Amino acid sequence: MDKVIEIKNLSFFYPDGHQGLQNINLAVYPGENVAVIGPNGAGKSTLLLHLNGILRGNSMVKIFGLPVEERNLKEIRRKVGLVFQDPEDQLFSLTVFDDVAFGPLNMGYSELEIKQRVKQALKWVGMTGYEQRSPHHLSIGEKKRIAIATVLSLSPELLILDEPTSNLDPKSKWALIELLRQLPMTKIVAAHDLELVKALCQRAVVLDEGEIVTDGSTERILNDISLLRAHGLAPEKKMAQAPG
Repeated sequence: MDKVIEIKNLSFFYPDGHQGLQNINLAVYPGENVAVIGPNGAGKSTLLLHLNGILRGNSMVKIFGLPVEERNLKEIRRKVGLVFQDPEDQLFSLTVFDDVAFGPLNMGYSELEIKQRVKQALKWVGMTGYEQRSPHHLSIGEKKRIAIATVLSLSPELLILDEPTSNLDPKSKWALIELLRQLPMTKIVAAHDLELVKALCQRAVVLDEGEIVTDGSTERILNDISLLRAHGLAPEKKMAQAPG
């Protein structure tokens, strides 16, 4: 089966010399929903940014068989939708329509097709009728949906989400999880939110200090409390209470 993502021996150093990723090997197949979990500073966002060429390390990264290099970036970015943790990083236009239309416009689609793509993307995220609203006056949950719509307007085959449920109240969080469950494409989700991981992803990769610690079924990993504790993903054992 063709791989959606193929990474071999990827390491990455930031300009200050800090190592963000170390010897990453990862393969993801069509239709998988894969969670990347780990503590703050583990390298999750750094890894995601290698999947559409925003960052480039010292090794081979292939997306849909295409090496992530300059000559392939336009095609890769058409196939890969990256949703940042903070929707403010994605929304910069005066209207929701203009934000969602930005990608198709840059790809050279006709005016009619751009309108159709915006309409479909907003329908997918349950935001029909918001075209002329200002994205900056929406709730955080609405902004997250619009941010997802900005990448769905390009009909990506791979959807990458960085902490999609952060800062959401429980109702908005579960509504977003249900939306993501209905989207058919392959997904990579970086998250601290283990409820999201359990509900959406069949497979989980634990990343810590830039290295993959383990890669396996979500059920197995989430049931391994000592593993989760060791990597900052579960509370430490409670201290025994002194007799009162």
